[in-house]
Amino acid sequence: MTLMANRLNDEVMAKSPANQREIAAILETAPARSPFEVAQEQFFYAAEKLGLDEGLTQILAVPQRELRVNFPVRLDNGRIKVFTGYRVHHNNARGPVKGGLRYHPQVSLDEVRALAMWMTWKCAVVNIPYGGAKGGVVCDATQYSQTELERLTRRFTTEISMFIGPETDIPAPDVATNPQTMAWIMDTYSMHRGHSITAVVTGKPLSAGGSLGRVEATGRGVSIVTGETAKTLGMTIEGARVVVQGFGNVGSVSARLLHEMGCKIVAVSDVFGGIYNPKGLNIPALFEYIQTSPSRTVVGFPESEPVSNSELLTLPCEILVPAALEGQLTHENARQVSARIVVEAANGPTTPEADQIFRDRGIYLVPDILANAGGVTVSYFEWVQDRQAYFWTEAEINQRLRDMMINSYAQVHAISQREKVDLRTGAYLLAIGRVAEATKVRGIYP
Repeated sequence: MTLMANRLNDEVMAKSPANQREIAAILETAPARSPFEVAQEQFFYAAEKLGLDEGLTQILAVPQRELRVNFPVRLDNGRIKVFTGYRVHHNNARGPVKGGLRYHPQVSLDEVRALAMWMTWKCAVVNIPYGGAKGGVVCDATQYSQTELERLTRRFTTEISMFIGPETDIPAPDVATNPQTMAWIMDTYSMHRGHSITAVVTGKPLSAGGSLGRVEATGRGVSIVTGETAKTLGMTIEGARVVVQGFGNVGSVSARLLHEMGCKIVAVSDVFGGIYNPKGLNIPALFEYIQTSPSRTVVGFPESEPVSNSELLTLPCEILVPAALEGQLTHENARQVSARIVVEAANGPTTPEADQIFRDRGIYLVPDILANAGGVTVSYFEWVQDRQAYFWTEAEINQRLRDMMINSYAQVHAISQREKVDLRTGAYLLAIGRVAEATKVRGIYP
């Protein structure tokens, strides 16, 4: 299915408008692809443009290692529940693998494979010396107490301890995990080794070796590349209408920083629903409202009207920031998106069919492997600081992050202009080229 869709996509790019519509219709009626098939399709498309040889293509198309564990946890009521978890390494040619750890009911091996592959490209596009990894536990974290989550995390850490380490695989927070989760992982791993090893994870609390600026890093990176994109298009950022899907750590920070840059945030949403005000939401007041809301939701915020997560994606705006889960922008809603710029704060929110529609419509999309790379960049800074036992100021960290994001955006944009491709393809050409070169130089063992 993936290769067939890839060939069809190539034809769409090459044929007449009439044939483009016919082939696009075939793509729309094709069975939905899994996240990993989408990730592979994106890779194969860029690999072909790079002229990557068959051997390297085979190596980079699949993960190096996959671990599945089933482990028991004693709940507060005394019952035993068995959970399933995963850790996947995609590629370590450029250095230790790096990637988040999520707790979510829909976690699957296929999803984790895709996220690990995307992490490889993300690290390469901002040129930090990491490969890609990802992990997760199949659970609804909201249904468990803090003590249950601690026991789950410590047991899961023990199960994957042969995979992780400061020179091999460095986990970080993701969906439904946080600095406290990372502190439990670091402490459990350290207890097994007999001494503190702070560099085994990033995204930790400051008191446990964390870095200033890490919590806001992904959202800050999103705001930086959004500003650079607006400059590229000659668009004034002040007053630009912005819609943010997902108001967790990434989405909320993105909304706040874009608001501070002068944007008008007209709609936001979380898992409970969305809110909309075409005149602009009072973002500082919204943060205060969430803190006092019993369910910590944006729903019910004064001077706003309710809107669903699906409706939110097609609201009138100049900038759309999908900051929730993957697969949100598809052939079913891509034609209704009104934004001039889509900035992928989430991982994999756009399907290949929606990508093609956005290209046809002239919508400028900043891909996830560039747009949300601020988090892994400051995670790298945290890892470096832990290993040298010397910590930087927040101003230093934010400036280093800004420099790296602007430089990476400029490189991706230059490639897209030179090769006459969209920004996603430009980012993939840059990232895959770097990983392929490292793989080729290292050679095949033995």
